[in-house]
Amino acid sequence: MSADRAGGGDSLSAQVEEAERRLRAVADVASEAERRTAAEIKALEADLEQERARTAQAREEARAVNAEELQREREAKERAIAAAEERLSEIEAQAEAAEKRVEAAERRATEAELAVSDERVRAREGAAAWLRQQLESIRREAEGR
Repeated sequence: MSADRAGGGDSLSAQVEEAERRLRAVADVASEAERRTAAEIKALEADLEQERARTAQAREEARAVNAEELQREREAKERAIAAAEERLSEIEAQAEAAEKRVEAAERRATEAELAVSDERVRAREGAAAWLRQQLESIRREAEGR
């Protein structure tokens, strides 16, 4: 029996050694898997951080472009307003000049009407004087006959 035990003991020892060897192999595989997983996690975290940085950069660039576009639009509107105000000033100046020309024309028309009226008066007075002279001449002729 002792021989069986000895033979069985060797077999058991061999089984234990085989189990330990397989356990070490499994532990090595698990350790390698854990190492690869940790490396993948680090790589994914690095990729995530890079993507966050790219996204933040893109967001900042978009904000800068937006700000530039808004500034250009604002400046264009300000230029348009300034041009419109300048044109309005020109139109107002032209309207004022036109009003002055109209007033001057009205004054000239009034003066012309007064001159025409004065000429009519002088013409009537002249006609009346001529008629008086004709009457006087007719009276002298009538008296002389």
